[in-house]
Amino acid sequence: MNEIAPAHDAKRRLYGRRRGRKLRAGRRALMETLLPRLRIELPPSGAVDPRKLFSSAVEEVWFEIGFGGGEHLADQAETHPAIGFIGAEVFENGVAKLLAEVEKRGHGNAGGNIRIFADDALLLLARFAPRSLGRVFILFPDPWPKERHKKRRIVSRETLDLLARAMKPGAELRLATDDADYALWMHEHLESHDGFTAGAMAEGAWPGRPADWPKTRYEQKRVSGGAPRFFLYRRKT
Repeated sequence: MNEIAPAHDAKRRLYGRRRGRKLRAGRRALMETLLPRLRIELPPSGAVDPRKLFSSAVEEVWFEIGFGGGEHLADQAETHPAIGFIGAEVFENGVAKLLAEVEKRGHGNAGGNIRIFADDALLLLARFAPRSLGRVFILFPDPWPKERHKKRRIVSRETLDLLARAMKPGAELRLATDDADYALWMHEHLESHDGFTAGAMAEGAWPGRPADWPKTRYEQKRVSGGAPRFFLYRRKT
């Protein structure tokens, strides 16, 4: 397909923090030395073929939107060395944590299977070539619980439209939240979108944790105090 990526506002307003506590010296050094080797920069125009960001050994590419501290992405990349992983995260401290995981696990070599987009995930998602992603993760995004803030939630019609375009037929979309209201929101948005269909269901009303889904520190702390809900949807064929 030679379809051109849809127009997307490069000046989208981002909510929330870009920086937290001052980085320790070691992590500052990784931001200066390792990040430039893994960072994705958007070209001035045209679609982005995610396969071309990796070596020819990569079979397909998976994308994590808002990777937090990077534990899940690093674990998945270590478990699936033939898969290329792109993580998007705007929070500088989270990017630094992932870089520390990359260094610790040995993903930092030239042939490593992790790439980082340190900006708004939707800017990159809008530029991905059609049907180019094999799996997408949206794990424990900010719930924005106040009614007037719900428009800021990453799970939206806009995001699902972009995902439906970028994902291969049959590709998995995995989501999780520990906020009960956001769980209902996710379910309603996905069920009403004609690009996705629910995956296998476990006991009860919610999909269970996939066997290869490692826990993150955020999940273990259960910041919102609720039981995690997991969702597995597939791009319709």
